[in-house]
Amino acid sequence: MMTGWDAWLYTGKVTVYLGKRDFVDHLDYVDPIDGIVVIENDYLQGRKVYGQVTTTYRYGREEDEVMGVKFSKELVLCKEQIIPGKKDSNKDYTPIQERLLRKLGSNAYPFLFQFPANSPSSVTLQPGDDDQGKPLGVEYTVRIFVAEGDDDKGHKRSSVALAIKKLQYAPPTRGRRLPSSLVSKGFTFSQGKLNLEVTLDKEIYYHGEKVSANVIVTNNSRKAVKNIKLAVVQHCEVTMVNAQFSRQVASLETREGCPITPGASFSKQFFMVPLASSNKDRRGIALDGHLKDDDVNLASSTMVADGKAPNDNMGIVISYSVRVKLNCGTLGGELQTDVPFKLMHSAQGAGEGSREGEGGGRDRKMKKTKSVERNRYSDNYANDDDDNIVFEDFARLRLNDPE
Repeated sequence: MMTGWDAWLYTGKVTVYLGKRDFVDHLDYVDPIDGIVVIENDYLQGRKVYGQVTTTYRYGREEDEVMGVKFSKELVLCKEQIIPGKKDSNKDYTPIQERLLRKLGSNAYPFLFQFPANSPSSVTLQPGDDDQGKPLGVEYTVRIFVAEGDDDKGHKRSSVALAIKKLQYAPPTRGRRLPSSLVSKGFTFSQGKLNLEVTLDKEIYYHGEKVSANVIVTNNSRKAVKNIKLAVVQHCEVTMVNAQFSRQVASLETREGCPITPGASFSKQFFMVPLASSNKDRRGIALDGHLKDDDVNLASSTMVADGKAPNDNMGIVISYSVRVKLNCGTLGGELQTDVPFKLMHSAQGAGEGSREGEGGGRDRKMKKTKSVERNRYSDNYANDDDDNIVFEDFARLRLNDPE
């Protein structure tokens, strides 16, 4: 039985259905936003129905906005008239749209929106206890409204808004490269060096997985290592204001094998699990959007297409590293290294055609998306009838913006 249709009902007059809330950026294309709007008989009275996708990029606290200074940007990414729609008998509908059109009858109208190229992923920065107003980050909203014309923004009583997320998934394969770092430190008035080597067992980790770091310390100096500190560090770059900051999302400290005296060596594998649930009360932790309390992850690493630099991305660019620090006492100081890795959602079977050859074009991408969607749901619907579609009420996430 299929449970993926999220619904928002407004006073029994306008109902909007979305097949999912999470839309995946595959780097060469993004899942289309496909949905259905149902209008009650005689409700329009000559008016039209429009749909649009908006993004809000908040890069400063709402309570700090004074004298007309705004710390947010709201953009309409795409807008389209849904009712009356353009007559196109050859128009492609997704499999779920086709099924809903059969089930909901003549008052159901499909719509399809595309994310623009290079649109940022959904990210929410966790607010602190003293923060008020909307959280910082990048949010997306699908808004359907009834209006007299194209220039009319519509009234909030005749509009419906659904919060959605744009995410990135890991590639189908994690690669064979093992991230590593080797650093050394010499000491004044002392011969020999302290060597630190850190190697991770994967380049890409999935949310909830243990991050494994193999630490090798070779002490050829005359100083002793007092203790070892490890941490998973989340790095955030807010492109709108060119700001950067880091937060530890998992850490441990150990004195095992310490002190590592001159001429000695130490080798051990350490494990850490970075989780959003372990950082609930920490301000500034980046999350993968925030639609429900029970489906929040740490923000995924920002992926870029081949030939593009991460700094070219808009929004909030996320990266991760394992930081290992050796403490050599007050006079000896510290030796530190960072090993970068990626933290992402698993591909979840999206490997079928997550990449296309160059020059595929929008039509080919749409056909591929349709075939992937059809394969995903064909097993569920092979012998079922339309009554087996289950709708989840979306009303708890109402987004009625004040006028």
